[in-house]
Amino acid sequence: MLKVEHVTKKYGKLVANKDISFSVDAGQIAVLVGPNGAGKSTIIKCITGLLRFDGKIEINGYDNKSVEAKRLIGYVPEMPAVYELLTVEEHLEFIRRAYRLPDDGYDKYLLERFEMWDKKDKPGKELSKGMQQKLSICCTLLHKPSVIVFDEPLIGLDPHAIKELKTVFAELKAQGCAILISTHMLDSVENFWDVAHIMIDGSFAATKFNTQGETGEKTLEELFFEITEGKPAEAAE
Repeated sequence: MLKVEHVTKKYGKLVANKDISFSVDAGQIAVLVGPNGAGKSTIIKCITGLLRFDGKIEINGYDNKSVEAKRLIGYVPEMPAVYELLTVEEHLEFIRRAYRLPDDGYDKYLLERFEMWDKKDKPGKELSKGMQQKLSICCTLLHKPSVIVFDEPLIGLDPHAIKELKTVFAELKAQGCAILISTHMLDSVENFWDVAHIMIDGSFAATKFNTQGETGEKTLEELFFEITEGKPAEAAE
């Protein structure tokens, strides 16, 4: 479970995140949606321990800065960061040794699933953006985290990888993982989410639960555009 309580992040006088609170339960997929600059990546970096912040964040009850929390969380950043001189296979070996994981062939399984096994001897510097993204996903999933954060995970992926990753989302949910996906592309999350938080100007403007089929319910897209495009019009009046 991921729990965020009253998190505020400031850069000098600029408030990037303002008093954000939410949780992602085990077996739940939550999405952060909003335009560029809404503060999605900032709260993601706070959750994953890359930024200092005011407030509290817990991973399965552990403070997110603790070693225990870092063992339980996985993070796929928007921009994959690979080691230029390590091969694809060596990246997985590095992660396996860092987490002291058994050599059980799971690394090969992940690479084959994302069509990267034939690239296992390629160094990071020779990989395309899409291949780097797939490698980043494989590295993140290798230690089987129970809380996983994805920041714009589908950007740069080929159609097969997109389909495979969406299948992985469903499998992780069924396994009881808490999943948080940040995106500004509404069509990329489709209807596999359980709860969506719409971010504007560093805070949550609305939270919507996925209640497909209920009459009178606004779709996520309708609510998103009502909030993001309606506010400026109302302010002008």
